Amino acid sequence: MSLELRRQLIATAVAMNEQGINRGTSGNLSARVADGMLITPSGQPYAALRAEDLVFVDEQGRPQGSRAPSSEWRFHLDIYRQRDDAQAVLHAHPVHCAALACMGRPLPAFHYMVAVAGGKDIRCAPYATFGSQQLSDHVIAALEGRKACLMANHGLVCLESDLTRALELALEVENLAHTYCQCLAVGEPRILDDEEMARVVEKFRDYGALAAARADND
Repeated sequence: MSLELRRQLIATAVAMNEQGINRGTSGNLSARVADGMLITPSGQPYAALRAEDLVFVDEQGRPQGSRAPSSEWRFHLDIYRQRDDAQAVLHAHPVHCAALACMGRPLPAFHYMVAVAGGKDIRCAPYATFGSQQLSDHVIAALEGRKACLMANHGLVCLESDLTRALELALEVENLAHTYCQCLAVGEPRILDDEEMARVVEKFRDYGALAAARADND
């Protein structure tokens, strides 16, 4: 397994905290590798991580190494099993995403950029105990046709084609959640219809990247 990938995992995990979408040792990050995944260890401060602290978990869910994998390794591994497009999975507790999740509220099509997660909305998966197979099952269902979802009374999970894009997507969803919370302080925002959101989803697919979608955002 590439030392460079391990370094990128650590740098991205540190950036999660520096960018304000995570605090302390909460959240977790992984990358697909041959025959399994590399994932951040349980309870270890990101800034103190060394390359050898990252945990390899094989396709059968068996960890290798001196550290225990993140308690949420199940939904990371299940995402890789279910989604060929997933090369990186990020889980964090951004304040505004967590606030909506604690209310069981999805992100509806209040803004066209919601389509950046792959559909007309960003669902909120039902609550289940952290680290459980039930939570993983809920997350997989909420991610059907999407690249991000909220997790009730918990936080955010997203998948992407690499670690950089996973972080960018997480930041975009948190920005949307912040804006939606601001809207709710005033009232219920106008919701774009399914036909318009389908057009936007298709346009984003053509642009092929979150960066291009942002560049088109006026």
